[in-house]
Amino acid sequence: MATGSWPTIADVTSRMDGAGQQMTIAEMLSQCNDIWDYVPIKESNEFFGHEFTFRTSLPAGFWRSVNQGTPFGKSTTAKSRLGIGTLEDWSQVDCLLAEASGHIEEFRASEMVAFMEGMSQTMVQTMFYGNAAVTPASFNGLSTFYNTVSLGSAQNAANVIDALGVGANNASIWLNCYSPRSLYMVYPRGTKAGLTTEDLEKEWPAFDAVGNPFRAYTFWFRHLMALIPEDWRFTSRIANIDVTSAGLAGPNAPDLFALMAEQVMLPPLLTKKTSGITMSDAPTEEGLGVRPAFHVNRTVRHWMDIQGMRNRNVLLSVTDSAGIVTDTFRGIPVTVVDSLLVSEARVT
Repeated sequence: MATGSWPTIADVTSRMDGAGQQMTIAEMLSQCNDIWDYVPIKESNEFFGHEFTFRTSLPAGFWRSVNQGTPFGKSTTAKSRLGIGTLEDWSQVDCLLAEASGHIEEFRASEMVAFMEGMSQTMVQTMFYGNAAVTPASFNGLSTFYNTVSLGSAQNAANVIDALGVGANNASIWLNCYSPRSLYMVYPRGTKAGLTTEDLEKEWPAFDAVGNPFRAYTFWFRHLMALIPEDWRFTSRIANIDVTSAGLAGPNAPDLFALMAEQVMLPPLLTKKTSGITMSDAPTEEGLGVRPAFHVNRTVRHWMDIQGMRNRNVLLSVTDSAGIVTDTFRGIPVTVVDSLLVSEARVT
C-alpha cells in the first residue's frame, strides 16, 4: 500500500489566477540559514560513515640524573566513526491532474522549489539538533555533541558556556571554526556533494491507497551528509540564553559580548585580529586555516544590537568581506540561522 501525499485539484487551482495562469508563490516558509558559505564539505573515507583519528596522550619526557636510565615513551591515539545520514523524498503529481492544469512544467517547478527549500531546512536543523539515537537514519548535530556544562560528564563541556537560563525558553550562540581538519561536513565516498535530483518524468508509476498504479510525473531527491567535529576544541556553545523577561528581555540580561569574548578564547588558535592566539606546538595546527563564524537566531541577533547600542560596543561592527557586507564581532562574522531555536531546554 502506498503512503504519502500527492497534489490535488485544490493544490493546482490554488496556484492559478483568474486567467488560468500560474501565479508567483509567496514563500512564507522560507528561512535565512547563513551557514553554507562557511562550512567545508569533503568526501568521506567510507560510504556510510567517516572515520577520524585523534591524539589522546603525549609523551612528557623524563627528568634524568647521572647514571640513571630513561624509560621509552609513546603517544596514544583513538579512532572515532560517525554515520552519514540519508535524507530522501519523492514528488509525484498525477499526469491527468498536471495536464489538466495546462502548465505542467510550471506546476512541477513550483513543487520542486518547495522540496529543495524544505530539505535544505531539514539539513540545517539536523546540523544543530540531529540525534542519531532518536532518528538512526539521520546524523548527530552539534547540540548532541555539546550537550552538557559538566566536565565530569564530557571533556568538551569545557567549550559549553552556561548563560544561566532556566526552563525551556533558551537559545544558543555557536562559534564554529571550520576547516577540513576541525569541523566540516562529508558526503559518501564515490558520490557527489549536495542535493541530488532526478526527473523521472512519467517513467515511475504512483500507487493509490489500495496499491493500484497510475501514471505520475515524478521527481526524486536525495541528500547524503554528516557533520564531523574532528577536533572538538574548535567549536563552542553559549547555552542557556534565556530569551524571556527573565533573561535577554529583562533588566538582568546576560552580557552577550562578555560571553562571546570568553568564547573567542576557547579555540586553540585563531588570528591576531580575533583571539590573538596564533601559535601552537603542534606543527600541523598552524597551517590549519580555520574559518570562524558565529551562528545565532534572529532573537539573539536583535539583543546583540540592543546591548551594543546601550553599551557602545565597538567590537560589534559591519565590515566588507570580499564585497559582501558582514556583521562581525572581533573580526568574526555573525550570521543569522533561522533553524536555531528559542525553545531549547536547559543544558545541565
